Parts: sequence; structure tokens; C-alpha cells
Amino acid sequence: MIQPTTTRQRYLILDALRGMALLGICLANYPEFSLYTFLDSSVTAAMPTAPVDTVVKYLQYIFIDGKFYTLFSILFGIGFSLILTNAREKGTNGLRIFYRRMAVLLLIGLLHLVFLWAGDILILYAFVGFFLPLFRKLSDKRLLLCAFILWIIPVSIDTAVMLTGWDPAAPAVRATHYFHTLAGINEENFPVWLVQHDNYIDVVRFNLGGSFIRMQEFIEGNRAFKVLALFLLGFYIGRKQLYAHLDTHQPILRKVATYGFLIGLPISLLYAWSAMNARPLGLGIHSLFYTVSIVPLCLAYTAAICLVYLKNKEKRIFVLFAAPGRMALTNYILQSVFGMILFYGIGFGLGAKTGLIYVELIATAVFGFQILYSYLWLRFNRFGPLEWGWRMLTYGKWLKLTRNPIPAETTTEQTIHKKTSQ
Repeated sequence: MIQPTTTRQRYLILDALRGMALLGICLANYPEFSLYTFLDSSVTAAMPTAPVDTVVKYLQYIFIDGKFYTLFSILFGIGFSLILTNAREKGTNGLRIFYRRMAVLLLIGLLHLVFLWAGDILILYAFVGFFLPLFRKLSDKRLLLCAFILWIIPVSIDTAVMLTGWDPAAPAVRATHYFHTLAGINEENFPVWLVQHDNYIDVVRFNLGGSFIRMQEFIEGNRAFKVLALFLLGFYIGRKQLYAHLDTHQPILRKVATYGFLIGLPISLLYAWSAMNARPLGLGIHSLFYTVSIVPLCLAYTAAICLVYLKNKEKRIFVLFAAPGRMALTNYILQSVFGMILFYGIGFGLGAKTGLIYVELIATAVFGFQILYSYLWLRFNRFGPLEWGWRMLTYGKWLKLTRNPIPAETTTEQTIHKKTSQ
């Protein structure tokens, strides 16, 4: 039987990176959760925080937008490689376990999409994940070549859309209009509808239409190609077990950090300028700026963090970030729960009237709280709550959740990696 990863089979750096990705995702998602993203420019310009909000928005496009979902996707690919490693060591085909894992993730994503937040990413991860095993037997060179081709396909599609006026997301747009009409949602009240309604059923009604907006975003953003490319890159990293031999790869890490920042930062500045000025050079060039900026900058972040980790392994900050990283699914879903409570009418109703700077401070505070309760939870439990259920449904067996309380820092020590199935 293939078993889930045990406490001492985890690598601290992977969990810490996953925790840092969660922080970036929270910072990226909360402007939408707060409905700030959907407000008319005349409304945001009238806010007392408007001048600083403009600066924050630029910084968000430069340093956050796309970079942390990229890291999260790469880590997903690494996790797939660990499942196959475990399967080979057990003499068992791990694909059945992997497909079951994706099916459960798809179900969780659907529930999240409809009942919590229409900005879900798990559905896309699960859908794209089903295709990932098709690439498992490719050589390293071909694996990276496929990742590169998949990554540049969106630029070609966006250029074709710009030149021809083709709208591949038209069916999703029509479905959105249908469900929003049933709920009485239109362009004028869309940014404030969730604040004005204090009934949870209304949130579900909004999400039904919003789920098709999400599909529209996936299609228009060509996200399936991008995510699969990142999965393959992560699969390559996992196959080579680069995370397990950081000491011997320090020269490579330095090069990745140096060139990643040299390439990623200037192009990210161009991307931010394009996004803040309604893509003046057209959709194709805007897509090119996005494509060329986020992966180099994401890899630069990752390499720099790994280099800092090598010199500061004893620092508690990595243990603190690793705690929410070990409960990534639980914390991703809980970020939506906190967002509903804070910004929607069923909670405190802070949405559609909070400046961007305050939204990002709230997001940071939410993640700080997640560090605290994740740290405490893992002192007494082996898995996060949703991770526990996900593992049991994946492996088809009961797994013990609780354990004797031990110092949390010992739960993520890097140890010899013998059985790995994340």
C-alpha cells in the first residue's frame, strides 16, 4: 500500500515555499474579495487612500500578480513527482492514487467555487492535473521543451484574438449573463451586490454566475496552458530532487536568482505599466510582458529564498512559514471564509469601500493569523483538517489525525526522503 507522507519525510524548504506562496495568493486575491478590483475608477479615485492605493497597485502588478500562483503550481508538479517516487519504491503504479487525488481535488474545488468564492483555482489545478501523467515518461530535455511550448502558446492565442476579434469565451459570457439576470445582478450593482445582501443564499446565487466569470477568466487568460507548463517545470525539479540537494546546487541557485531578477523585474515594470494603462500596445504585447516576466521573477524569488535558507536553517521564520504550508489546502479555503466574513454583507461588510492599502494590510493580518493557528494545530495533529480528509479519500483508508503534542519545529525537519507521496 502506498502511504501518505509522514511527518519526518517532509522537506522544510518545500513547506516554507508553499507557505510563502499562500501569503502571495492572499495578497493577490483579497483585492477581488474586497470588491475593490470591480469598483469604477471614479469611486476608487474618491477614496482617501487613492494616492497610496495607486502606488500599491503598481507594486502589486510588479511583485505579486501571477508570481505566487506560479510558485504554487510549480510546487504542485513537485508533489506529483513525489507520488511517482513513492510508487516506484513500493513497486506499485501510483497513477491510480494520483487520479483519485485529482478527482477529490476537483470536488473540493467545485464546492469552494459555488459555496464560498467564485475565484477558485482548484478546479483548474484538478482538470489540468489529469493530463500531467501523459508527460511522465518524457526525457528531461523533452519535458522542459514541452513546458516552454505550452508557456508561449498563450501569447500566440492572444495575438490571434487581438488581430481577428475572436472571442473564445463567448459561451461563458452568455452563461454569466443568464444567471446574473436571474439574480438581478447588472453592471451597475455588480461591485456592491455582495455587500448589499446579507443572506448566504444570495452569496450562492452570486457565485453561480460568478463561476462562469471564472471560466471566462480561465479561457481568456489561457490558464490551462500556463498551469500545465508550470506543472511540468515542477515535475522536472522534483524528478531531479533539486530541493533535496540545495547545498550542492548553490551556484545554480545564484545564477537563477541573478538572471531571474535581471530579466523579470524590468519586464514586470513594463507589464505593470501596460496593466495600469489599459494595455496601450495591445493584448498580444501585454500577454508577452506577462509571460516573460512572471516565471523568471518567480524562480528568482524561489532561488533567493533557498539561498537564504541554506545560511539560516536554524531560523524560526522558516518553521513559521512551513506551518501554513503544510496545511495549504485548509488555509487556501479558509482565506475565502475569512474574506466572506470580512468583506461581504453576511459579515462585517467592509467590501466596496476599503482602500487597497487597507485591503492588503488585512490580507497580511489574515495570513499572520493562519501562521499562528497552523503552528498550534500541527503541534497536536499530523495533518490539516482538509488535508486529512483529502488523504483519506485518496488512499481509501482511515488515517489517525491526532498525536502526542511535540514542538512544532520538529514536525518539518528535513530527513532522509524514503517514502514520499504528497
